[in-house]
Amino acid sequence: MAKRPLLGLFDSADRAADAGDALKKAGIAETDYDFLTDAPYPEGAFGERAEHHRLYIYPMIGAVLGLTSGVMLTSMTQMAFPMVQGGKPILALPPMAVICYEGTMLGAILFTIFGILFESRLPAGKLGLYDTRITQGFIGVLVHCEDAEHGKVSGILSSAGAVEVKWENARAATA
Repeated sequence: MAKRPLLGLFDSADRAADAGDALKKAGIAETDYDFLTDAPYPEGAFGERAEHHRLYIYPMIGAVLGLTSGVMLTSMTQMAFPMVQGGKPILALPPMAVICYEGTMLGAILFTIFGILFESRLPAGKLGLYDTRITQGFIGVLVHCEDAEHGKVSGILSSAGAVEVKWENARAATA
């Protein structure tokens, strides 16, 4: 069976954190619920799991590819059109260094932008369950659960002090 989202709205951070603790005690996996807020709370303020990302890999890959492209571009160009002047070497390193540096920086910047978009999962194909009151200061606890668990999870969110609990295509006020 597919998991469907359930959203509980809370008017204080303490009640949202209590809901997270209650969900954890009820055996709901930490990957199945998330906190939605308009304020930048510090990581772990609600007792949620730490999000792991690999954003640092993208600039390194981009830098290596940019450096490789710079070396190949400059060396292949000089080898394809050799102009020996005064016994100097065909591969002149000082001009190559400038192009290699620029290629390295360009690759790192472009791959960083790509990595940010990829790690942020943008653009999002489906927005999912959301309430505009979250932008007005409410805190949402978004839980993905089976249809059979909706009553249990709704009860947990309500007992933790949810102002409203809603799910897709249906709403239940629990004020």
